[in-house]
Amino acid sequence: MKKIEFMDKYPLYVLELNKNETSFKNVEDILEYLKGRIENHKVATYIGIFDHLSHTKSLEEAVYDKNIIEAKNIIFCFGKQLPKPEVLGVRPRSIGICEYEDRFVVSFMEAPNPEGNASMIEWVESIKNR
Repeated sequence: MKKIEFMDKYPLYVLELNKNETSFKNVEDILEYLKGRIENHKVATYIGIFDHLSHTKSLEEAVYDKNIIEAKNIIFCFGKQLPKPEVLGVRPRSIGICEYEDRFVVSFMEAPNPEGNASMIEWVESIKNR
């Protein structure tokens, strides 16, 4: 996994994983696995799935990589504190899973909460060789 600065402002963690490096066969398998990790976490709450590719394709002005097979986000929250309203601006969290013919690309934005960030890193890295 690497940490990048996307568009010169967004701190992202990205794992590019060849399909032969995991036993997961598709985006749905990975989403189910991550949903289980979220539901078993002491703080995280599962919210839902967003089908980003279908949404984008439905737009008249859609621009997307035609090689993408599937692209979805799993949405959840680690919000155990709400000390001020600005915290809402960095919640909820999301992990994106994109499938190509030969690989998956999994990404998420760095969380301000170190514990939540560590959990997301561990969850995503555990997709390898599973």
